[in-house]
Parts: sequence; structure tokens; C-alpha cells
Amino acid sequence: MNGYLSGNPKIDGYSMPAEYDLHDGTLMIWPTRPGSWGKNPTEAQKAFCSIFKEIIKSEKLYILVAQKDMENARAFIKENVPEFEKINIIEMDSDDSWARDVGPTFVRNENGDIRGIDWEFNAWGGEYDGLYSSWDKDDKIASEFCSVLNVNKYDAHPFVLEGGSIHSDGEGTIMVTESCLLSKGRNPGLSKSEIEEKLKEYLGAEKVLWLPCGIYNDETNEHVDNVCAFIAPGEVVLAWTDNKDDPQYEMSLRDYEYLETVTDARNRRLKIHKLPIPDNPVCCNKEDIDNYIFEEGEDEREVGERLAASYVNFYFTNTEVLFPAFGGDNKESDERAVNILSGICKNRTVIPIDARAILLGGGNIHCITQQIPADISNMRRKVICFE
Repeated sequence: MNGYLSGNPKIDGYSMPAEYDLHDGTLMIWPTRPGSWGKNPTEAQKAFCSIFKEIIKSEKLYILVAQKDMENARAFIKENVPEFEKINIIEMDSDDSWARDVGPTFVRNENGDIRGIDWEFNAWGGEYDGLYSSWDKDDKIASEFCSVLNVNKYDAHPFVLEGGSIHSDGEGTIMVTESCLLSKGRNPGLSKSEIEEKLKEYLGAEKVLWLPCGIYNDETNEHVDNVCAFIAPGEVVLAWTDNKDDPQYEMSLRDYEYLETVTDARNRRLKIHKLPIPDNPVCCNKEDIDNYIFEEGEDEREVGERLAASYVNFYFTNTEVLFPAFGGDNKESDERAVNILSGICKNRTVIPIDARAILLGGGNIHCITQQIPADISNMRRKVICFE
């Protein structure tokens, strides 16, 4: 299956489910890029395997691996994941491992049929401010993975979008940030209202919420999935700090003030849960920098550079919330954030994952995962997801 569907997903009766809705599976990509994971990617690969182990407890897992890396990847995963036989390893080339941004966004109709959206991917800004100079392999992944699953797909090219730049409540509301979707490297020829119409058409949405900002120093032009997430219909968690000297304070305050004034697609006021960022900035050290090998045209890091650490970059599986923990001098803030999220997401177990090695790549747990919705009836979904 290589062809694309004609038509409009919204008119065809398809919309984007919430991430906390039931999954059939999750897509991930094996990390090997030296400019993201280092010439020695062992720590990142161990972190990925920690996530693999949790996902396969309750849903399918698909891992894309380049042919040249297949033998080593299979051996490493088999050594580090006890139930290795549950994993579906697929040979497919990529430029990096950000499955959220390069994989298809899945939409579903009332009968449970799943289709994929293939957005244009340009490495978070293309020639204007993209993070690497070649991204052709990544741009093919959405289409190729839909073909692997035998899922019909829509071609959204030339509309540039990454999966990390959108959140859905599954009930007609999409949440984004202005800093990302209005950036000059995405769709400079489209107005804000035109971009909003594209989102509604492809995601089956009725309303788009435009947060002003994301997380400080987020190189994706501040993806929404690092700053704010739906955790139930009418409820969000927002990255927060009470430290007025932190550059994140004004950014989160602007988002909070915006969220207080808006309603969702069903005219509900939002319940906003504040989820504090790590007490201490997570920064690159000399050992981290010495491990990177950057290609020409690739965004580089420096010793002391602050990384975009946020606890909002978690991922829902069917039974758990996979939660980024940073350790070191942030152990107390890790524990505090776990306790806060555990009190909010009472129908899932919050599982901390040592995620500093993932953060060094430029994102976190949500950025490296992409959910594949389950094909079940609407009533059954609601009983399981929100009870």
C-alpha cells in the first residue's frame, strides 16, 4: 500500500484520539545518531530499553531499525529487555529517533477504523532554522510505517508539522504553541487562521487552543508536548515554576493566564494542574559534549548549555504514565513531580524513567514515542480510559 487517500479526514469522519485513549501499540526508533546520542550511545539505548519494557506490558511495540544497525540493535535489546519476543522490530532507515515528530499522526472514525496523516517534516525549521541539514529519510517514515501496518493514509505535504507540536483531548480540541506553529521555518506562507484550518481539517478538530510559549531553550521552537498536556477531557497539566528569576516563569505565566480565559471545543473551562519543572536546570557537561559527533549543518551544543527539561514530556501507555526523571540534584523535584502526577492520573501507575540521556538528545519520553490508537467502540474506550 503506497498510494494516498484523496479527500479530507474531517469530512470523512476521522479525528485524532487523545493519547490517554486506548492504544493498539506504540512506534519508536532505535537511537544511533552521534549528534544526538553520542559516539557511544549506550546510555541512551539503555533508557530506550527501559521504556520498551514498560510499553510491552500492555500494548504492541514497533521499533524501526536501520539495516546497518540491525544486528547490534537486536542483540542489545535482547540483552536488556526480558520479554524481547514481544517486540516487533522493523527494518527502516531514519535520520534520527524522534518517532513523535516523524511518525504518522493517527486518526480514527466512530467505527474504529484507523488512518494515518503524513505531514511534511523538515527537521524543525528546514533551511531557516532546522536542526540538521538532511531529513529525507525521516520525511518518508510516516508513509512507510502506514504501509507496514496496512493502514490507509492522507498526504498532508507540503504542510509542515511535527507530532510533538499538537495535543488532542479526543473531543474536538487541539492544543499548540504560537512559538512553534507560527515559526518562520514551518509554514511561512500561511496565516495563523489558515494553519488553524489545516489542523481542523486533518485532525477532525472543532477548536484550536494557541498557547503563547513552550519550555525555555526548547530547540523545537517550543513544542506544546514539553509544556502542556491533556490528561483528561477538560483537564491539562502545565509546566510551572514559582521562581521569578527563572526565564521559564514568565513563559509559564503567560500560558497559565491564557488557559484561564479559554474554553475547549465543548465549552468547558479547563482545570489546570501545575507541574513544577526541575528545581535545578539540567545542563550539558564536558563529558556530554565530548561524546557528541556533529555533522556539518547540524545544531551543536556547548558546555553549560541548559536543556529543555520538563516533567510534562511524559507518555501514556494503556496502564502507565512513563515519566522523565533527571536524578542528581533533582531527586527531590523528581519525587515531588511523580507524587503530583500520581494524584492526577489515578487510573494509571506513574513509572519514573531515568531520562537524562534522552534529554541530551534534544527531547524526552513523549518525543520518542508515537501512539497507535486501538480499534474499539467509543463507549468501551470511555469506560476504560476515564473510569
